[in-house]
Amino acid sequence: MDWMQSLRLVAPEIFLSVSGLVLLLGAAWGQSRKDARAINWLAVLVLVGAAAMTLPTLLGQLSGADALAFDSLFSADAFAAFAKVLIFLACAASLALAPAFFERHGGYRGEFPVLVIFAAIGMAMMVSSTNLLTLYVGLELNSLAAYVLAAFLKADERSAEAGLKYFVLGALASGFLLFGMSLTYGFTGTIAYSGIAAATEAGLSTGALFGLTFMFAGLAFKVSAVPFHMWTPDVYEGAPTPVTTLFASAPKVAALALFARVAVEAFGSQSVAWQQIVLAAAIASIVFGALAAIWQTNIKRLLAYSSINNVGFILLGLAAASVEGVSAMLVYLAIYVPMTIGGFVAVLMLRDEGGNQLEAISDLAGLSRTRPLLALGLGSVMFSMAGIPFFFGFWGKFVVFQAAVQSGLLIWATIAAVSSVIGAFYYLKVVKVMFFDEPAGKVTGRSDMAHEWLLTISALFISPLGWLFTKGLGALAAIAAGVLFAAT
Repeated sequence: MDWMQSLRLVAPEIFLSVSGLVLLLGAAWGQSRKDARAINWLAVLVLVGAAAMTLPTLLGQLSGADALAFDSLFSADAFAAFAKVLIFLACAASLALAPAFFERHGGYRGEFPVLVIFAAIGMAMMVSSTNLLTLYVGLELNSLAAYVLAAFLKADERSAEAGLKYFVLGALASGFLLFGMSLTYGFTGTIAYSGIAAATEAGLSTGALFGLTFMFAGLAFKVSAVPFHMWTPDVYEGAPTPVTTLFASAPKVAALALFARVAVEAFGSQSVAWQQIVLAAAIASIVFGALAAIWQTNIKRLLAYSSINNVGFILLGLAAASVEGVSAMLVYLAIYVPMTIGGFVAVLMLRDEGGNQLEAISDLAGLSRTRPLLALGLGSVMFSMAGIPFFFGFWGKFVVFQAAVQSGLLIWATIAAVSSVIGAFYYLKVVKVMFFDEPAGKVTGRSDMAHEWLLTISALFISPLGWLFTKGLGALAAIAAGVLFAAT
């Protein structure tokens, strides 16, 4: 084993680990508000630096044996790099929201950014896993940090409840996953993805099929796919909004990329078997997310159901079981992350004169006349999520539909398209309330500069200006998807 090559390939993870430990010491010694803010912004720089360190791997199209580290336990290929860049930047954005929020809700502690960094390391391990062991270690490293983050406002009843629900249901999902891994190992005799692929090339035994099913059920929980979505609305509503922003973006990218890696690398030869499972979860998520969101009156719960709906579209790309499908999935993810971050940043900016958070959709009435720039930013998010033409979100849905049709999933793509039209109703309802209703005059609180900048950047990226990135983003996604399929 070439230790230098291995250390070079895992340099971003090592950088995050060392930085996390140093910042942890800083959090233990520095107890003041000023120290916590300094640790937070240092963590943001660390995560952005890790993303910059990962980018050359993607641009260099690293793949195959050249990307393997530590006796093939870890794969730092271009596919993993694409996901890691999104994960690290999403974590950095979530941290940028945190100080102002937590200082208004009982103070801010330096442990928060440290937990986010360790969660990011777990997510990086998930997308770079080459066997079931590294998969589980990465998943649990992310989950253990996430459980604490969900209940970070321990004095807040909703936050404590969100943390408990996430922990209990997360443990159940981990049990499903572990049982599936055990079955897969028992009936294939190996935990390596390449070994599983070789063992199942001639066909899936009944035991291996059950193993695959339980593993996918566990992963479906992590991505909030129906029928394992039940935790999402309550946790999104109850958890602190910066934590909700994190949950809705980075872990989704990690779990969906892991979903794709397990499906393609471990069970690529048996795509007919897992395609049915993924397709069922995709269509159920699209339809349920679109219908359930219609009745929501809380903006955070609406975004939770919107997240379930969007996950369905992403899984539809995976269900295509082709290079084009995975490429479309990655494109959608790259657009989904700034859409989600922009949506929750806008929610954070909805405050009254006393600084209290406003979450009722009715509170947004006439926002365009009282806070026109905020209304414009949130309106851009809603239009993009709805897939309105000329907004960047439309292109994400278009490439997914295109990949599905090319793979012979015309009927399912049609159902998804109809559901997308239904889903547009609740997005446009928010726009109607903001631009056409009489002003409620409730959103009068001052916004923080970091929030304003993040909303501006997100809104510009998902606006029609985002189409300037279509060629470059499409090329990078195609490289990442091609590397994943080349490994099979």
